[in-house]
Amino acid sequence: MDPRKAPKYLISAGRRILTIAFALLILGVLTWAYVAGIQLVADQYRIMAFGLYGAFLAAHLAIQSFFALLEHRRMRRESLTCSYTKTVALTISAYQEDPSYLRQCLESVRATLYPREKLRILMVIDGNSPDDRYMLDMFREVFAGEDVGTYVWENNYHQQPPLEGEEGGGGSPGARGEEPGPYTEVEMVDPGQLVVEELIRSRRCVCIMQRWGGKREVMYTAFRALGSSVDYIQVCDSDTKLDPRATVELVKVLEANTQYGAVGGDVRILNVSDSFISFMSSLRYWMAFNVERACQSYFDCVSCISGPLGLYRNDLLQQFLESWYNQKFLGTHCTFGDDRHLTNRMLSMGYATKYTARSRCYSETPAQFLRWLAQQTRWTKSYFREWLYNALWWHRHHLWMTYEAVVAGVFPFFVTATVLRLFYGASLWDVLWVLLCVQLVACVKALYACWLRGSPRMLFMSLYALLYMGGLLPAKYFAIATMNKSSWGTSGRKKMVGNLMPLLPVSIWGLLLLGGLGYTLYQEAQADWTSLVKQAELGYLVIGVGVYLGYWAGMVLLYWLWIRRCCRKRADHYTVQV
Repeated sequence: MDPRKAPKYLISAGRRILTIAFALLILGVLTWAYVAGIQLVADQYRIMAFGLYGAFLAAHLAIQSFFALLEHRRMRRESLTCSYTKTVALTISAYQEDPSYLRQCLESVRATLYPREKLRILMVIDGNSPDDRYMLDMFREVFAGEDVGTYVWENNYHQQPPLEGEEGGGGSPGARGEEPGPYTEVEMVDPGQLVVEELIRSRRCVCIMQRWGGKREVMYTAFRALGSSVDYIQVCDSDTKLDPRATVELVKVLEANTQYGAVGGDVRILNVSDSFISFMSSLRYWMAFNVERACQSYFDCVSCISGPLGLYRNDLLQQFLESWYNQKFLGTHCTFGDDRHLTNRMLSMGYATKYTARSRCYSETPAQFLRWLAQQTRWTKSYFREWLYNALWWHRHHLWMTYEAVVAGVFPFFVTATVLRLFYGASLWDVLWVLLCVQLVACVKALYACWLRGSPRMLFMSLYALLYMGGLLPAKYFAIATMNKSSWGTSGRKKMVGNLMPLLPVSIWGLLLLGGLGYTLYQEAQADWTSLVKQAELGYLVIGVGVYLGYWAGMVLLYWLWIRRCCRKRADHYTVQV
């Protein structure tokens, strides 16, 4: 080893050891606080108590909220400027998109307030069958009068053209809902590839249709064909409506510091009024971006630059493009979680990732429970997979990145253990207590969000606890068990979700809870309710049930009178026969 590099290696090794020790310390303290069950405050009969583990979680929420507030104040205080000298390629990934959403997306892209000579627009369509043609036609229509170029590519960068006489030759597997062909490295240069690269580098507005291969294949085509021709690459989904200043605000952040490798913006919900699910998603999105990611941004380590709105330094992106595309997990080529892995690759190089609330977009979200569950399952798969990869680079960033990853990673398992333990604890008060605690935490977070956003609507964020405990929590285990199954998931909006498998863990979870409740009721029926402890517990039960039912009655009534009139399915929803 070169003696001159010895100090660098020693520092790196020291940081690794410190980070691992810190992670084990946090995990150990959490586990000890949970297992020991130390009560800090309790009543006379220890029926109602507040323990050390609860205090730890309360402190975590308070600290996270505090740093999120500091980051928002810093965003408001800083006066960043844009030089308008950087070239930007705005890339759009499209797959069987609802035409109404696609048109809104393209029109918002055309209205982007960035110099035309510095902004290039590229949409790549995942599929080249006649059923996908409407997207290319719409692109031509919206950008008529611009320097437009379009091309239908029979292949893509990683799939050979079908052999002559092969069944389905020239067709698009994605249009038929089949899995993409085996992953192969193409050694010979496809003439279509040369056409695509020349078109993308010579025209300002380009739309490419290519053989179906998944979203990561679509993004790879855009990144690879652009090469080093631009300074920054912006990512966008075909169901996303951009704010006119979205690109400018992102560019401002990257120009402010050369150590910033990527930046994401505030993703809002486009179809808020479609259903209760979409309304709740709109509140959850706001919390995720403006509390959780704002806090991460304070420490320069945003864990995921979301696919609908993100900007990357192209010179850095090109360095890990092949590694990003060729990512494998347990021997399987990864196709989902593209945005989170892009972020992780940037973090692995030691560059900071940021969030800015000044850049905003509006994206479609599932309005039906089954489709929402499928989306959440797919996101959870990528979260746990990328958690493992992210852990390799904790030492290159602030200790907050390590701390938050450990806490967020183990939290679902502790929640599951707590709920099952109390439901099977033979005490009705324990069951009611866990329900009350869940809603209490949800209400505190909702009240803070009301204050931070300045909107009383955020009060309904407390209702999200029902979706988390009843749907998202069991879906996490299904996601872990099926982590290697790859698909676009919820991205194709021309087809209804027909896969009922995500309901399996929800059903099992429901049966487990019902079984625990039945067991507890049976045990309580055999108990002596004349004792002093049971008499005190009965009083707590009456008050607790009244408070819990009163809360839900009040919130449902408030939702029905205030929000429900806005949450009706769009009558003019555009459907396409496939």
